[in-house]
Amino acid sequence: MNGFTTVTGPAAAMPEENIDTDIIFPARFLLLTSRNGLGEHAFHDRRYHADGSEVAGYVLNTDPFRSPPVIVAGANFGSGSSREQAVWALHGLGVRAVIAPALGEIFHNNCLRNGIVPIILPPDQVADMLACAAAGVQFTVDLEAQTVTVGTASPIQFEIAPERRLALLNGWDETDLVLARFESDIAAFEAGQRKIQPWLYLEETTA
Repeated sequence: MNGFTTVTGPAAAMPEENIDTDIIFPARFLLLTSRNGLGEHAFHDRRYHADGSEVAGYVLNTDPFRSPPVIVAGANFGSGSSREQAVWALHGLGVRAVIAPALGEIFHNNCLRNGIVPIILPPDQVADMLACAAAGVQFTVDLEAQTVTVGTASPIQFEIAPERRLALLNGWDETDLVLARFESDIAAFEAGQRKIQPWLYLEETTA
């Protein structure tokens, strides 16, 4: 995945609580296993009528929120089943950060693994942000500084585990993160193991 430093743009306000992964990515699309191209199915049943026409007035059908880099949501956004496609669909839609008072635990971890910054802030701060998002105020999420800036207001700090922040900044997956932290230890272990059990490392030879 690509590294993340900052993103600026409009934020889609979704004040409803308990928007679960089935709302974000309906179960009937789970047969789609590629992570690419899922953005068109994000919030499908909220965005479209059965005939494929848009639901008028839904936030993601309203400019400038059709492909928002930020979502500000009510509590427990991403709760429900553990489908990773929900995060892939958000990423495909253009979302790079989700702000809420609480997030589904597995959804939170899936965001970290897929280049979306999950931000948990106190309910009163999120309530203020929801009002600003609905009014079209620009949001900036700065991962290096660990801040959210809304319009011209003072930046608000958010917490994120240092190793997860490092992985997101560098676009690392979990294997990359392990190598970055322990590559020399792994190499030392392998060198020692080659001496103890050299037959495990016999090189293939060609005739």
